[in-house]
Amino acid sequence: MISKTSLKIIQALLELAKLPVGQTEGVVRIAQRIKAPQNYLGKVLQGMVRQGLVVSRKGLNGGFRLAKTPAEIRLYDIVNSIEDLKTREGCFMNRSTCSELSPCCAHQRWVKGKISKCCGLNS
Repeated sequence: MISKTSLKIIQALLELAKLPVGQTEGVVRIAQRIKAPQNYLGKVLQGMVRQGLVVSRKGLNGGFRLAKTPAEIRLYDIVNSIEDLKTREGCFMNRSTCSELSPCCAHQRWVKGKISKCCGLNS
């Protein structure tokens, strides 16, 4: 199963995906919406900037926005930027019975590498 940090950054990026193109959102508002500590989220979002998934802008109207369209962001890239997925085996949602015949709710999106809109990840 993925870490709490990965779940929070997915939630944060989903919040950013809701913004109109070019608009930014401050870490305080994002943290409030996803119920995450502000300083923690700010540091993790800065990591997403280094990974090229998020853009940050300083100043009065500063904040964060996605660096790409939501369709271009792969769930794998988000989680792999936090965790080393090459060493991982098994289900994304930690189900012992996950397979093509009995998939978890994230299976098809994970296999295709696109961000999931299931399992409560799209508040």
